[in-house]
Amino acid sequence: MIELEDVWRIYQVGGQPVYALRGINLKVEAGEYLSVMGPSGSGKSTLLHILGLLDRPSRGSYRLDGIETTQLDEEARAGLRQQRIGFVFQVFHLIPRLTARENIELPLMLAGIAPAARRRRVQQLLKAFALENRALHLPSELSGGQRQRVAIARAVAMEPDLILADEPTGNLDRKTGLEVMEVLEALNCRGLTLILVTHDLELGRRAPRRIEMRDGAIVRETRE
Repeated sequence: MIELEDVWRIYQVGGQPVYALRGINLKVEAGEYLSVMGPSGSGKSTLLHILGLLDRPSRGSYRLDGIETTQLDEEARAGLRQQRIGFVFQVFHLIPRLTARENIELPLMLAGIAPAARRRRVQQLLKAFALENRALHLPSELSGGQRQRVAIARAVAMEPDLILADEPTGNLDRKTGLEVMEVLEALNCRGLTLILVTHDLELGRRAPRRIEMRDGAIVRETRE
């Protein structure tokens, strides 16, 4: 599903190059569960942004389902991102003035899905994520765990193949964080590819495949 070959990401800061990624080679098969671990500044989030088509490599190749993404224009990248990738972040990024239902519905509306089909899909998601009794509540009226469940429901509304989770439990207490991880892992069990970025070793070790990053490079890989 994912193939990165000799991927570099170099930024210019004050006229000096900063190497965020250094020659990354990585293959991820459909349905895998992979965690990316390492300290702050190791390149984890930069790698996630490349995988999510939010950023481009400075050089190298990134193929997603056989499509060479580095050659796509921004419109094509946005379309691929909308169809194939769901994002879950540490900050929930919910729209404050929209209810839980409306936040989940938003990507379907932006994609031009018909209202009746949107309503059916949103109702399915509210039920699946135990949010039916919170559907009409604003984000400010939800707990942290409920807000993250809304964010996950929104991430899978378009039925993507790939979920990218960047420190998804970072703003949650341990118990709620584990509940959120169980939700994500249940999606993986249904066949979605899950890539988790975390500095939390305990959470990272839940994944059967793990990579560790330092200074923009993959320094270790572990499989179970």
